[in-house]
Amino acid sequence: MKSIGLIGGMSWESTVLYYQTINREVAHRLGGLHSGRIQLCSLDFAQVAAGQQADDWDGLARLLGAAAQGLAHAGADCVLIATNTMHKVAPQVQAAVSVPLLHIADATAAAIGRAGCRRVALLGTRYTMEQPFYREHLARAGIETLVPEAADRNAVHQIIFDELCRGQVLDRSRQTLQAIVERLARQGAEGVVLGCTELPLLLGPADVPLPVFDTTTLHALAAVDFALAP
Repeated sequence: MKSIGLIGGMSWESTVLYYQTINREVAHRLGGLHSGRIQLCSLDFAQVAAGQQADDWDGLARLLGAAAQGLAHAGADCVLIATNTMHKVAPQVQAAVSVPLLHIADATAAAIGRAGCRRVALLGTRYTMEQPFYREHLARAGIETLVPEAADRNAVHQIIFDELCRGQVLDRSRQTLQAIVERLARQGAEGVVLGCTELPLLLGPADVPLPVFDTTTLHALAAVDFALAP
């Protein structure tokens, strides 16, 4: 079994989901007491969030690049950035290490393709929804993305940072997201990408009328595929 290097802590609430999903899936596939071989670097999210707000993506690239190097030196055979937004600096992180970086949007695009969708709604932080890095990555796989209007983008961003990253899962916020997804469905969305690793804490397939692409689970399962491949 190969070792998975996980850059987490962004936030730790979703890093728990990664750790849980990877270990449960390894146990499911191998049986018995098997669990994943995981190297974890858990960053201080306050430092990362401050860098995002200051538009210091170069500084964040150096921070995550150093984390990836530490994981590789500790024996990781691949690296995952356990958050969608910080894939903005994925090329710099990959350049910092010789082991492969498993990109969250690759796992997501593959699942969207398997579902036969070509136009999806994208929910995430304001950075993920408004900046082009994530939408362009999906576009290279032939997938068009729809993002909410400005007021709805602000609502999603607030729910992520003020609630989910702090462990608060509120029914009223679930209803807000459901209404946003319904509006995007009327615009032609064929599925919804939970493009923030905290969003699966609040929204699932039973909550909306569209196929749901849970990027946290998809990314974690891609890591297991890598770790157990011959």
